[in-house]
Amino acid sequence: MTVSGSEALCPHRLVLEHVTSRWGVLVLIELLDRPRRFSELRRAIGAQGGRAVSEKMLTQTLQTLERDGLVHRDAKPVIPPRVDYSLTGLGREAAEQVRALALWTQRRMDDVERARRTYDEARAAS
Repeated sequence: MTVSGSEALCPHRLVLEHVTSRWGVLVLIELLDRPRRFSELRRAIGAQGGRAVSEKMLTQTLQTLERDGLVHRDAKPVIPPRVDYSLTGLGREAAEQVRALALWTQRRMDDVERARRTYDEARAAS
C-alpha cells in the first residue's frame, strides 16, 4: 500500500483524525466493552442517541481503524459468515483516551453551555 502525501507529511494528524472522527469515536467506545459483530455494532452506535451510521460509513471506519492497527477483524469460516470486531491493545489504549474525553464533555457540558451563552451575549451587546 502506498503512502499518501498528507500521510507522509503528518502521519500522527491522520491517525488523530481517524480516532476522533464522528464514527471512529463511537466505534472505539462501543468496542471497549466487548467484541461485536457488524450489525450489533451498527445498532449500538445508533442507540447512542445520534444518527444511525450507514453500512458504507461503518465499513469504511472499521477498515481505517483496522489499517491503523486499532481494530481486529476476525472472520470465521462458517455458514452464514461471522465476522467479529474487537480492539487491539493499541486500540484499547486509544479507546480509553477517547472515552475519557467523552466522559469529560458530559460532565462539563453545563460549563460549556454557560460559556457559550456568555460569549453570545457579549457578541450581541457589541
